[in-house]
Amino acid sequence: MKGDAQGARCGHPGRSRQPVPDVSVAFLGSIALERTLPCLAEPGKIIVVGLPSRSLAEVLPYLATLPNAIAYTPQPPSLTLRRNPGLITLQSERVSITQVTEAAEGLQLLAALTEAINATWEHRAELVAVTGRRRAPRPLDVWALLPQTNCGRCGEATCIAFAFSLLQQRRELADCDVLPKDEGFADRRTALQAMIG
Repeated sequence: MKGDAQGARCGHPGRSRQPVPDVSVAFLGSIALERTLPCLAEPGKIIVVGLPSRSLAEVLPYLATLPNAIAYTPQPPSLTLRRNPGLITLQSERVSITQVTEAAEGLQLLAALTEAINATWEHRAELVAVTGRRRAPRPLDVWALLPQTNCGRCGEATCIAFAFSLLQQRRELADCDVLPKDEGFADRRTALQAMIG
């Protein structure tokens, strides 16, 4: 026999137990792939929808400090990050990533996002959490979230013209009748509402 039990039985002093060092526990275990949707803004690409293993509400104010954050609203919590290409939208119980090539790439992106969330959480003491609405949209930020069909039904000749009109408050999101008709644009609508109010 080996170990403490043998030493105790033979009359020898047992080994002293070493303290276990503090191990940091990750904020998020994983983001599971829930489904994919066609990406209407980029034919042939998909939108990946993921379910985090726990609510992201507590970490979103810290993620909103990232340089690629383009829109954040505290209630209900929603954050949109720019990726090249596409966007990442995070809500308390849901994540979506646009312009993904295939499901396998989506799984890799969800795993990388999980790591980024955990790294941000681990360094949260060094960050100043965003507590208010963050809005600094540019026309191209708005345009990236629009359907980009240039259909003209909103009254503007192109989607980029519509983006300028939205920022100048000459048009409203409701003027775009493509956004509410397709489930694939649900995350874009949320991001646009957070961005322009």
